[in-house]
Amino acid sequence: MTAKTTTHEFQAETKKLLDIVINSLYTERDVFIRELISNASDALEKFRHESLTVDDAFDAHVPLEVAIDLDEEKHTFTITDTGIGMSRSELEHNLGTIAHSGSNTFLTELAEAAQKDVSLIGQFGVGFYAAFMAGTQVRVQSRSWDGSEGHEWTSDGSGSFSITEMEGLRRGTKIIVELKDDAHDYAKKWKVESIIKQYSSFVPFPIKLEGETVNTVQAIWTRNRSEITEEEYTDFYKFIGNAGDEPVYRLHFSADAPLMINALLFAPKENFEVLGFGKMEPGVNLYCQRILIDQHSKNILPEWLRFLKGVVDSEDMPLNISRQSLQDNALVSKLRKVVTKRFLKYLDEEAKKDEGKYLDFWNTFGIFIKEGATSDYEFQKELSKLLRFESSKSEAGKPISLADYVLRMSADQDTIYYINGPSRAAIEAGPYVEMFKKKDIEIIYTMEPIDDFALSHLGEFDGKKLVSADRADLDFPDNDADKDKDDDSEEAKLESEAADSLVTWLKEALKEQVADVIVSKRLVDAPAMIVNPDGYMTSSMERVMAASRAEKGMGFGGESKKNLEINPKNPIIKRLSDLQKNDADFAKDVALQIYDNAMIQAGLVIDPLVMVERNYKILGRALGE
Repeated sequence: MTAKTTTHEFQAETKKLLDIVINSLYTERDVFIRELISNASDALEKFRHESLTVDDAFDAHVPLEVAIDLDEEKHTFTITDTGIGMSRSELEHNLGTIAHSGSNTFLTELAEAAQKDVSLIGQFGVGFYAAFMAGTQVRVQSRSWDGSEGHEWTSDGSGSFSITEMEGLRRGTKIIVELKDDAHDYAKKWKVESIIKQYSSFVPFPIKLEGETVNTVQAIWTRNRSEITEEEYTDFYKFIGNAGDEPVYRLHFSADAPLMINALLFAPKENFEVLGFGKMEPGVNLYCQRILIDQHSKNILPEWLRFLKGVVDSEDMPLNISRQSLQDNALVSKLRKVVTKRFLKYLDEEAKKDEGKYLDFWNTFGIFIKEGATSDYEFQKELSKLLRFESSKSEAGKPISLADYVLRMSADQDTIYYINGPSRAAIEAGPYVEMFKKKDIEIIYTMEPIDDFALSHLGEFDGKKLVSADRADLDFPDNDADKDKDDDSEEAKLESEAADSLVTWLKEALKEQVADVIVSKRLVDAPAMIVNPDGYMTSSMERVMAASRAEKGMGFGGESKKNLEINPKNPIIKRLSDLQKNDADFAKDVALQIYDNAMIQAGLVIDPLVMVERNYKILGRALGE
């Protein structure tokens, strides 16, 4: 008795899809295996769900699994699942039409993407039809869980398909792909195993390749935290992060709103960027129901969290989310915001629990937190809590938080002050901290160029303005308790007229170097200092720009002119006042040297050859030559 066979034409949209798949997107054929495994996993899950309410499901004793068999001689790839299976009508409907909302729009986008970049197959969900990327003919043998007779669906993807009754099938679906001449590698075990491990390692059912289970690592992010051992967490981190060490931090959380999320994130111990390995690629993968849809995702977390390893899995993300524009997708944007804020909150909590452990993390990965504070306005409030810097009231080598600084502020202080320098010793020996010491005002020490960028971008913390101490417009209110009675004596400082006269002369003598010369209200001992009239541009920012110019071969100069503040109480300044009246040429050399010294203390660029030559000239004069 001959089995009944019927032939059908593909739906028009399906023909167009097949044409795109077969003729335009063949270079990314690996994903056909992922798509078929994903479909198999869905079929198994559907059967498991249905069988909970049915006592006598067909082939109930058959284990739920996916089996893949390869034949290198016949060049076939076969995948079998013991899932819910399909009836004849389901075969015709499911494999003959596109079950995709907005089919025409979808196909237009897919066709346009194919013309621009054939690698974009990974960004469009073509499901079962991906089998035709690698196969000349595809046969689907399936029997429904209701026990009805099985059927075989066959097509070469050219425009029609046939369905034939088939006896002796077990529950589930078998897909046999007869491989194209240039796709014979998909009948080789090493090739298929590598694809499974890349995309489908965490499918919740066993995937057996040639009888051997390939997906042996569990998707532990879907399990209850109380059920997972430390060893399991560590083993998973080593697997997902390709690491040999143990993580320093681990965040495992689930959320129901605004999205369904299961996330497991790890912070490693080492920062490989500072070890000279170049910029790290993102280490977090995006999954949808345990199926990888975006490996090393650049969209799921901000770039400044690229050091993290782990997974984010959201059931709200349909599998085809990665086949559309992930970067601009509203769901992905919402997911990024939720996961990022949750991780930053976790870091803040951990810092409060164990500040020493957090400081170890900060010393390794603080540069990334600063990068975020500098570049990402959306998370600045959360990031500001995580920043750590040394200060005039902290122990050397033990940075503090901005919150610690605010707690120590006096009631009438409304500003958080910071100053940059190459080291703590250099900062404390410089002129900028003199008045802060005198008035017992804490000042934060920023010792990396990015620090000033981060703090200036923040602008404020806890309602307190963040201000660089090298700004020209700083104003310290007089305090009677702080006043030195000798400050007003004729012996202690220049007379007002003499000071004004010196300022006028210095403005002319240094007109090529400075924007203005001002009698300082904040220098205590040092003769002079450089301040920036621009309230935003700090000395450290100038140094970064100067270094950039030097790399480009632009040489010295190029910075905006600064203000020079002088200290009329300093003996050198007092002597200069007399010298400029009696020996203007030599006085100008001294003034230029004072300027260069102040520039050096500000960490700014000068011409060392000119300075050294002038210095010898001054030394010669001092020695009577």
